[in-house]
Amino acid sequence: MKEKLEQIRAHAIHAIENSENLEKLNEVRMDVLGKKGELTAVLKGMKDVAAEDRPKVGQWVNETRAVIETRLEEKKAAFEAEKLRARYESEKIDVTMPAVTCQCGRLHPVTQVRNQLIDIFSAMGFEIYEGTEIETDYYNFTALNTPQDHPARDMQDTFYLSPEFLLRTQTSAGQIHVMEAKKPPIKVVSPGKVFRSDDDATHSPMFTQMEGLVVDRGITLCDLKGMLDEFVQKIFGEGTKTRLRPSYFPFTEPSVEVDVSCFQCGGTGCKLCKGTGWIEVLGAGVVNHRVLEGCNIDTSEYSGFAFGIGIERIAMLKYGINNIKLLFESDLRVLEQIDD
Repeated sequence: MKEKLEQIRAHAIHAIENSENLEKLNEVRMDVLGKKGELTAVLKGMKDVAAEDRPKVGQWVNETRAVIETRLEEKKAAFEAEKLRARYESEKIDVTMPAVTCQCGRLHPVTQVRNQLIDIFSAMGFEIYEGTEIETDYYNFTALNTPQDHPARDMQDTFYLSPEFLLRTQTSAGQIHVMEAKKPPIKVVSPGKVFRSDDDATHSPMFTQMEGLVVDRGITLCDLKGMLDEFVQKIFGEGTKTRLRPSYFPFTEPSVEVDVSCFQCGGTGCKLCKGTGWIEVLGAGVVNHRVLEGCNIDTSEYSGFAFGIGIERIAMLKYGINNIKLLFESDLRVLEQIDD
């Protein structure tokens, strides 16, 4: 019996010494001291030992258990100490290293320009109206004097969701909602996302537009010109001038393209204005009588003007961005240079 106990102890000590981690060490504990362990089996066999030999055998078993348990605890303590040392090492902080810097967030250039435009027009007495991005064909086209067979529809490259519903191609649809809900005088701007199937360096399938509408007694193209002069000086700087060129939009008559004197070269000619001294910025015009009449506004008493501003275009001009895609890629090298 003594030889068997010595074998169990030797085998256990060897297994303990070669344990690689706490999990393996626990397996050794169970194999030797567990309910089905080798030493436990010896204790269960004490009933077969002669009565006069039991005290001595019991002493040998207890001595063996004590040696194995002591070595198990020593090995366990060594593993725990190593684990703690590794944790301390991994959590060590080098106080001499430079601190991790956190970049401050800022508003996107398009959001900055949108907020600037809202501030400018609010100061002029304009109300803000935000329409829905999904519109009906009626509000997006028909009510704006663009019937089904009108060639102006081909200019829009529309994303249709169904024969009736579409992603709005212009925030001009908002002016119809406003004129249906409110009678003159009306002075409102409508900012929001619009969608067209168009994609190149200066166009995006999704972009931000701001539609402006004024309806009141005696409104003429001169009122539009005066408002635009005030607007461009606030957004591009004092001394900026406007120029109106004849154009065509189905919902205005007469219609104009609006140019501003180049704010980079002062009108002398540079790369930005392509040597002309002028930069095209938006479209506008006097609201077509058919549009007003469709909203039950008496055209013998009221008239109005409307204008549409591409906010990305203003941002690109204002901040010197030559590719509209830079506004959508969130490249910090671009964005961190722009902060008004």
